[in-house]
Amino acid sequence: MTILEDARAVLAETPVCDACLGRCFAERSFGLSNAERGRALRTAVALADDEPYEEPEEPCWVCEGASGRFDEFADLVVDAVADASFDTYQVGTQAPPLVEENEAMLRDLAGLAEDAGEPFKSECNREVGKRVGDRTGTEVDFGRPDVLAVIDVEAETVDVTVNSAFVYGRYRKLERGIPQTKWPCSDCNGSGTLVDSPCPHCDGTGFLYPESVEQLTAPPVVDAMGGTEASFHGAGREDIDALMLGTGRPFVIEVAEPQDRHPDADALADAINDFADDKAEVEGVAVAGYEMVERVKELDARKRYRADVEFDAPVGDDDLRDAIDELDGATIEQETPNRVDHRRAHLVRERDVYDITADREDDTHATVEIEGEGGLYIKELVSSDDGRTNPSLAGLLGVGAVVTALDVVAVAGETEAFEDTEHLP
Repeated sequence: MTILEDARAVLAETPVCDACLGRCFAERSFGLSNAERGRALRTAVALADDEPYEEPEEPCWVCEGASGRFDEFADLVVDAVADASFDTYQVGTQAPPLVEENEAMLRDLAGLAEDAGEPFKSECNREVGKRVGDRTGTEVDFGRPDVLAVIDVEAETVDVTVNSAFVYGRYRKLERGIPQTKWPCSDCNGSGTLVDSPCPHCDGTGFLYPESVEQLTAPPVVDAMGGTEASFHGAGREDIDALMLGTGRPFVIEVAEPQDRHPDADALADAINDFADDKAEVEGVAVAGYEMVERVKELDARKRYRADVEFDAPVGDDDLRDAIDELDGATIEQETPNRVDHRRAHLVRERDVYDITADREDDTHATVEIEGEGGLYIKELVSSDDGRTNPSLAGLLGVGAVVTALDVVAVAGETEAFEDTEHLP
């Protein structure tokens, strides 16, 4: 059948509005709205049949007039998102079940394929979306928009989801004994109470440690962006008793339901550093896209450490130099360390040592600098962890060795920088 024959079949099921007629042929002739497409077909059928042109009757039994209300729906959306801060948006539609049934019935009665054209909700998404963009000066994003507005056509309501905003930076941890993220108390499950009394294990705080890098950095970001809460994402994490110095560690703070997505980055960094009170500090702060969360968590990284090492027997210069030469460039096999075996899968991992140097301070003390592949356990590389790490400094020297202080001095991507300009300003 020709398109005019198909259009006649649809028009035979009158009253059908221009939009519902055109929607049956939405895949034909781009650049037209469905209402324009339907009006053109109605006109073409009248010309071909030499019949008087007749305006579509009201109301249309298929959409029950909803196709003529896109401006009203756009007003509803604009009002619903008026208090939200956003640069990108997406519109969704919850179509009335009867309209969806009527669409299927029209195609069946007209002898069209079930999937001919497009459904009402697709047209509503597009037509309302265009109007919302024009009225708000924002752009549609079909991936992860700042706001998602879903229209319930039947109820004439709009459900708005405000997606998180993100801030990237690098942090330095300047005091030992501070974890990266909140550490809920295991005895009270973070509630702070046991049998209606303050939990003695955490002194009623709900946390095993009173502060964390997250708690020292996230509150000023939430305040600046007017959010409700925050999540902290780091590029790995250092031990609680280790400092994070030098380049700092990449992180992203995710802020839920932000009212301001564009705080001044310099002012934000100053606010964080003031709040952290010399226990931590940040630099390179910038508003980021959500893709930076995955990048921070998934990008392969190399790290450099400085360790103070104590030996349980005297070690000579030549012996230390030989052991360091043996470890330089070596591939290390490490069973999951005893200290974390209770919370991590028991595996044997291979990690490379890229560079290692040592300065002997006296017979039983040295400072060792190690640059290695992400996931290399440094304390165990020194101590051997009862033979679970091989080779190790202790194993090669034949003496006991322990890290008495550990600093992370650099975190960098293996092959590319964390600071991806595609997702940062």
